Amino acid sequence: MSANPRRSDNPTDAPTRPFQVTQDELERAVRETFSRQVAMPRPLAADPAGLAIRRARRIQRQRTLTGLAMAAVAVVAVSTGMAQLGAEPRRPTQPTVVLGDPNASGRPDPLPSSESPKLDRPPSGVDVIVGNALAATDGQQVPLAGIGPADRAQRLPENAGWMVVGAPTAAGRTLWAVSPDGAAQVLLAGADAITVAAGGRQVAWRDGAELFAAGIVGTQLISPVKTPAPATAVPVGFLGDAVLVRPDPARPGHTLWRPAVGPLAEGRDRDSLNLYGVLPDGRVVAQVPGGSADRPCLGLLDPSRELAPVSTGCGPTLSRDGLGAVSVDGRWLLVNGTEGRTASALLVDLSRIGKDPQARPAGPPVTGAVTWSSGEEAAYVDGSGQLVRLRVDDVMAGKRAAATPMPGAGPKNPPVVVTGS
Repeated sequence: MSANPRRSDNPTDAPTRPFQVTQDELERAVRETFSRQVAMPRPLAADPAGLAIRRARRIQRQRTLTGLAMAAVAVVAVSTGMAQLGAEPRRPTQPTVVLGDPNASGRPDPLPSSESPKLDRPPSGVDVIVGNALAATDGQQVPLAGIGPADRAQRLPENAGWMVVGAPTAAGRTLWAVSPDGAAQVLLAGADAITVAAGGRQVAWRDGAELFAAGIVGTQLISPVKTPAPATAVPVGFLGDAVLVRPDPARPGHTLWRPAVGPLAEGRDRDSLNLYGVLPDGRVVAQVPGGSADRPCLGLLDPSRELAPVSTGCGPTLSRDGLGAVSVDGRWLLVNGTEGRTASALLVDLSRIGKDPQARPAGPPVTGAVTWSSGEEAAYVDGSGQLVRLRVDDVMAGKRAAATPMPGAGPKNPPVVVTGS
C-alpha cells in the first residue's frame, strides 16, 4: 500500500511570485480593472483608465522638470554669487513692470503720514488728494492709506477710479490704480519717470537705459514695448499712440517715439523748451525761443513734420518752469508768467497764436498740475497750498481767481488736483 503525500500547512517550496512588473503590464492591469467595473453593453466614449494613466504621466513629468529647474537655479545662483564676489555694486536689472500683483509686492514701502483729514466736498468738477485721502466731486471720501505721497493723479474713463503717480523716492516712482472703493493696485514700481496718457489708456516710463510703453486695461499693463534711449531721455506725454520724449531736460528739443513703428529715433526739434498740451487737430502747444533770450514765445508744433513749428506768438512774458495746460477744447492755455513785474498765472487765447496772443492775469502762480473740468473752468494749487479755481469769463472780465483753503493742506502738504476730473 502506497502512502499518500503529506500536505504541508505552510509550504515553502512553492514558486515565488514575481514582483517585478513592467509599466506596460501595470497599465494593462489598470485598464482591465476599469473595464470589469464598468458594466456597459458598448464601449465607453471616454477612457477613464487612460485618463488616470495620462494624469500620472503628466505629474511624473512635472516633478521631473521641477527638479531639473531647481537644480539649474541652484547652479546659476552659485555661479552668479561666485562671479559677483569682489565686483562693484551696480543697478539692479529686475523688471519694474508689475502685471496684476494683488499684493503690490513690487512697490516701495510707503512713507509714514498722519491720519487722513476729513475733507469737505471740493469745488464742482474737481477731485482733490490731500494726504492719504481723495475727495471726489460726488462727495465720496476715498482712503489712500498705504501708497505714500502722491505727485500726480488723473481720473480713469468710465468712472473706473484713478491713476496715481507716487512722489519720487530712492526706489523710484510708483504707478497705482485706485478703484472707487479705495482698493489700490500697483501697476509699475521703481521707474525713473512715468507719464500717463490723458485718456488713461496708455503709460510710458523710463527704466535705466530704456524707454517703455504699454497699454492700460483695467488694472493691468498690456503689450509692453521697449527701446534703447539716451541716458537723459524722459517721456513727457502722448500724442495719439506716439510718446513725446525729451532727449535731455537740460537742453531744448523733443522727439516722437512711435512704438508700433520702431525704436526711438533722433528728432530734428532742437528748439522747443516745454510742452503744454495737444490741440484737437494734433498740433502741440509748446514754449519756443523768442527774439530775446529772456522772452520765450508760444508755438504750435506739427507732428507730421517732426515737431517743426508752424506758427509762433510772442506776446505774453512766460515763465520757464514749464507749468501749464491747454483747455479740453484747445482754445485756452493757463500758464505761468509775469504781468508787469508780478508773477502770475496767465490765461492765453490760443486762437491768436501767429498774430498777437492775448494774455490776462488769472490768479496766483501755478505750482503743480492744472486740470480743466471743461473748456471754461480750471483748477490748480498755488504756492500756499490752497486750491485755486477760475472761470474763463471771470478772468476775461478782469477778475482774478481767489484761493480756497483745504483742510489738512498747506505749503508743506499741498493738495494734488486730479486731472481729467
